[in-house]
Amino acid sequence: MARPQVSRRALAVARGDEPADTLITGGRVFSAATREWVDTALALADGVIAGWGERDAVEVIDVGGAALTPGFVDAHMHLESTKLWIDEFIRTVLPHGTTAVAADPHELANVLGVPGILALMEAAAPLPFTFALYAPSCVPASSFERSGALLDASDIRELIERHGLVGVGEVMNFPGVIAGDPEMLARIAAAGPRRVDGHSPGVSGRALDAYLAAGIESDHEATRLEEAEEKRRKGMWIFLRQGSASQNLVELAPSIVAHGTDLAAFCTDDREPDTLRRLGHVNDCARLAVSAGVSEIDAILLASTNPARYHGFTHLGNLGPGHQADILCFAELASWEPERVWQAGRLVACDGQVLADAVPSSPPPELMRGTVHIGALPAPTALVLDAAPGTRVRAIGVESHSLTTRHRELMVGPDADLNHAAVVERHHGTGRIGRGFVTGFGLKRGAIASTVAHDAHNCVIVGACGEDMTLALERLAELGGGQVAVLDGEILAEVPLPLAGLMSDQSAERVAEQLRVLGAAAAERLGTTVEEPFMQLSFIALSVIPELRLTDGGLVDVERFAYVPVEVG
Repeated sequence: MARPQVSRRALAVARGDEPADTLITGGRVFSAATREWVDTALALADGVIAGWGERDAVEVIDVGGAALTPGFVDAHMHLESTKLWIDEFIRTVLPHGTTAVAADPHELANVLGVPGILALMEAAAPLPFTFALYAPSCVPASSFERSGALLDASDIRELIERHGLVGVGEVMNFPGVIAGDPEMLARIAAAGPRRVDGHSPGVSGRALDAYLAAGIESDHEATRLEEAEEKRRKGMWIFLRQGSASQNLVELAPSIVAHGTDLAAFCTDDREPDTLRRLGHVNDCARLAVSAGVSEIDAILLASTNPARYHGFTHLGNLGPGHQADILCFAELASWEPERVWQAGRLVACDGQVLADAVPSSPPPELMRGTVHIGALPAPTALVLDAAPGTRVRAIGVESHSLTTRHRELMVGPDADLNHAAVVERHHGTGRIGRGFVTGFGLKRGAIASTVAHDAHNCVIVGACGEDMTLALERLAELGGGQVAVLDGEILAEVPLPLAGLMSDQSAERVAEQLRVLGAAAAERLGTTVEEPFMQLSFIALSVIPELRLTDGGLVDVERFAYVPVEVG
């Protein structure tokens, strides 16, 4: 039996023998199977939809012709990238209609390993939300970086079989999988009958064939229409991503218009609190998709039914009898902002606000704190490369709205758009430092730094001078993690992230304001020109997305999957 059986009382309500807890009348109910709207009432009992049609009920709610859809499901995301702890994240997204996510906690696992994952599971368990976790497959993402923990195939299998994680998280080491690395294949096999999420930016042709043949089932890294088309044709699920930095949904929407919704769903991947508050969550994906030509019905399927089907959330994504009563009520569907949100039959949000006491507090455990260990503070000269003017160097090229970097080669000189970059190992105090150059930030002075540095989450720093870079690093250690902007020996702005160096223990409103001030300081005082400079900063160490990256081990050419010298010989 794929879907849990309802309670005996809910079954009695379905028969009409007992009154429902709630009867929602006057609504147009979305039928995913027949792609139509049905004028009927929904009877709720014990957290599920007991039946359609009029019933006796303790409470009757007339929604006056509103559209009723299943709750929205994020097909792939990382809680850590929201910079919010689990209870505050849920308070933030419930009013926008998200009632479930498939989360990959590999950011947290790179810092704290299995104990961190289990602590997050425990904190999420009592909250009114389906917070499903995938077992991280790449901790660390590659051998080019040093993380706070290591997970192998046996760890992944135990997380799934003993602790109930729902599948294997995004397999980021695609070169290893394609080459047939035995450990990577063992990690995939640990999924058993469960799903295996993928991560294959730009992979095509025979390499994609090998990646799929190894057991990978999905991808959220497609940035070009032709890439998404090839992957869908070959049977791969495509998650149309709309994050804070990487925004690919509009580019990929024509695939949905041309071929329908099979093997497709929405995801946010990495979306920060200011974006969540300003634009929303999965509902923003639906809004954008419709503006790009996707029909409203297809947008609902991509936001609810399809991700639920992919992840095996058989109790979600449908408003039929027996399904969990996660229901969104839209006075105007075109707004994509639900007027009311029910989760498991309980009203949790109304008119864009989470209801008081709907989401109880779930304090983060102490193991989340005190995770920044850089050892002795390095001298300014240890963070910068002394390259003479006229030296030709490889530089990491960043671009707004994309996580893909470019392999640039530039001449060092006063007019070059070059900044120093350093990645300092922060888990074991080893003193390992990778140094290089970046281009595209436009930073004229000062420095910016972050302990959010995908995926090993070492300290990453970009700056115009070593002194400010050192001060930024020192402040990160004092905060126990976060993001900072520094100019001429002064801390201009900061966002403390004391939970694993990744998340705040403050409200979404507070964190969003801190991020706004930090971004303004980077742009107005330091001269950065790239949009979302701290999101870009946090990804320049990710050694599994093309083309050029910097880790605590050095400069990595992702295409060659090898270290390369900074100076061009």
